Amino acid sequence: MIFTSSLNLTRLFFFVYVVSALRSFATVSSDSKDAQKPKPKTGILLMNLGGPGTEDEVHDFLLRLFSDGDLIPLPFQKYAAHFIAKRRTPKIKEQYNKIGGGSPIRKWTTEQGTAMEKLLDKISPETAPHKHYIAFRYADPLTPEALEAMKTDGIERAIAFTQYPQYSCTTTGSSMNELYRHLQRFDPERKIKWSVIDRWHTHPGLIQAFANHIEAGLEKYPAETRDKVIIMFSAHSLPMDAVNKGDSYPPEVATTVNAVMDKLKFKNPHKLVWQSQVGPKPWLGPQTIKAILGLGEQGHKDQLLVPIAFTSDHIETLFELDLEYGEEAHEAGVTGLKRAESLNADPVFIEAMADIVKNHLKDGSLSSKQFAIRCSSCTNETCANMREYFKN
Repeated sequence: MIFTSSLNLTRLFFFVYVVSALRSFATVSSDSKDAQKPKPKTGILLMNLGGPGTEDEVHDFLLRLFSDGDLIPLPFQKYAAHFIAKRRTPKIKEQYNKIGGGSPIRKWTTEQGTAMEKLLDKISPETAPHKHYIAFRYADPLTPEALEAMKTDGIERAIAFTQYPQYSCTTTGSSMNELYRHLQRFDPERKIKWSVIDRWHTHPGLIQAFANHIEAGLEKYPAETRDKVIIMFSAHSLPMDAVNKGDSYPPEVATTVNAVMDKLKFKNPHKLVWQSQVGPKPWLGPQTIKAILGLGEQGHKDQLLVPIAFTSDHIETLFELDLEYGEEAHEAGVTGLKRAESLNADPVFIEAMADIVKNHLKDGSLSSKQFAIRCSSCTNETCANMREYFKN
């Protein structure tokens, strides 16, 4: 009996020893791999609005969004934001549930960034290794999380790369102001050398990607009526207060549309329309849904929606365009309404991203010349200080 117990105890000790040794080996092996992995030389911060990954994140997403005075200035902003977020959360949760429970924007941004890294390492070896980081404005991962990761990786050269092709103070401007605020704490000695890709609305690769997706969308219509399909370029709208201050977003979106239509040889009629208005104040129009229905009443049943200011799917495409507008249009008899697929992880688009970064690194510019100019009626001192920070 004593012998059997001793034998079992010996086996137990031996088993524990083997498991411990294997764990130690795995740790050493992992540490060796990390040690062999080269330190990133160039960090690329991909900035976008983001979206809640689950319905539990909807309230916080809305609270951050309505707390952003750069996007939607509100009287008593702090209190109004809490009230609006609480009130709108149940409705927005329902919308996210209809598209699978959460936004796919983080998934697509990660795929885009990872593919861009690999391509950049090949076409720009002098600035490799490259590593992307994600800084969403209203959802995880937020700017502080991205900066913490960059600090841990020892990044000394970084590019703030907006994922909004067309510049607006409400989008890119807001993200840049947020980055500026957090850099005061994360990098007070300014050890990281920053530059900014603040707009890229006419890049040939971006235009080609949009044109490819439109042509694929037009293929879904009968050949005999294909050239009569109205291409409806839909972009997120802007409060008229921002437009009247001199925001460059509307003309830059129009420039993208014109470049895409030129690539398509203007073979179809087209319209530029605006979606996602919020609140009672005037917003830039015509509204997308009103344009769809109005043209439908005129007999134009075949319309192809193109999200021209978005680089990946999220609630504005999957719910607003596909479901909300799609159902309303169908009920009104606009039977030929379809949507061109978003760019997402399209290889042509990924090549465009990599080319934009490569050229930016090669020419050594800190930003576009346009970035240095504030809106003509801007009174936001943070905008002024942020530009001064990145200009130097």
